[in-house]
Amino acid sequence: MHETVEQDSAGPLPEGLGQAIRETAEDIAALLRSTSGTALPVPGSEWTVGEVAAHLALANELMADLAAGRERPYGDGTPQSLAVANAKSLTAFEERGAEPLARIITDQAEAFLDVMTGPTPDGPAPATPLGPMRRSVLASYLLTHMLGHGYDLARALRRPHMIDPVRVGLCMPFMLSVMPRVADTAATAGLTARYRIRLRGGDTFGVSLADGAVQVTPGPPAHRTECTILIEPTTFLLIALGRRNPWRAMALGQVLAWGSKPWLAPRFPTLFTAP
Repeated sequence: MHETVEQDSAGPLPEGLGQAIRETAEDIAALLRSTSGTALPVPGSEWTVGEVAAHLALANELMADLAAGRERPYGDGTPQSLAVANAKSLTAFEERGAEPLARIITDQAEAFLDVMTGPTPDGPAPATPLGPMRRSVLASYLLTHMLGHGYDLARALRRPHMIDPVRVGLCMPFMLSVMPRVADTAATAGLTARYRIRLRGGDTFGVSLADGAVQVTPGPPAHRTECTILIEPTTFLLIALGRRNPWRAMALGQVLAWGSKPWLAPRFPTLFTAP
């Protein structure tokens, strides 16, 4: 472990977030160091283990630069533009070795934390791949991104993943901020609905839809809702990131719903595209 752990509460980082970023990067590095090769395919992806690891190395560097205030244009926030930017960056960056990539992933996570644990107060970061956000939300974005791809690597290597309810809770500032941006306009058009989303043992937030507009409010909604969804935290994150089938999660009892319009629950995951 590094000597900067005690600095986690400094700067704009919420308590525990810096440690979660560091430990997640180290968990990913340990996964990479456990494999004899990086050419294995990643389930549900066109990428190999080496390509996922290279993407994480590049993304952590990008986030560290943004935290430091450096402009780094990377797509326009649409899934298509991000896919193009990812493909271009992987073409230009040829490293696919497990050990070098593990080192870059952890080094760039540390570079990010070195900036974030300094005296600079929270404030807007330069334009991120998913639009403007505060630096503290950028840190939550970094953790979310690493957890999603760390889960992919764990599946490919048949190892336990590193997502847990505490880390999911630290992802929520990013998830709540980005939900309106990743709403599927075709799916939300003409829909009026008020949801309460409860993560079992964790956060509660409200999502209201009217005439295609999506409003997300942290904490229990102030107004009456029509559908309450209770969901296990890890399941929520994996569904939100497009890694788990929501219908299977419902069948397994990981998602429960009630209210005056409980039939709105199955529609909820279809309203957003994975960030």
